Amino acid sequence: MDYKKAERTIQKILLTHPTSTVLQKVVDILYECFEKYSWVGIYLVKGNDLVLGPWKGKQATEHTRIPIGTGVCGTAAKTGRTEQVDDVSADTRYLSCFLSTKSEIVVPIKKRALVVGEIDIDSDKPAAFTDADSVFLEKVADMLSQHI
Repeated sequence: MDYKKAERTIQKILLTHPTSTVLQKVVDILYECFEKYSWVGIYLVKGNDLVLGPWKGKQATEHTRIPIGTGVCGTAAKTGRTEQVDDVSADTRYLSCFLSTKSEIVVPIKKRALVVGEIDIDSDKPAAFTDADSVFLEKVADMLSQHI
């Protein structure tokens, strides 16, 4: 599936599904539509931590709670900027979830400039994420901000 088609599908879900199911449905679409996305999760800000919400992948991560400022996810939450890591083995911030993970992208979900959550995606392929992924996922994060 291409980015535009996925974006339209997500927009439709946001308009036709209750807020309680939107996050899981969006995670499912991202995971199922993009083969290079090997694990997709949404973390929500709770106090000074990121708490894992809906996710989809081959297995669960042990990182269900991450302090803001820790790891790639915590850095994205602290700075409010997308973090794209082409080689997780070379990034000292990376909190290892799966041995197969080679690259990661984390996109903050912001409401009125405040980070309220984030989209975290791992790939088993090195340097899997492009500028097109960043632009697309930032649009998805903007859409999701209305449902958090």
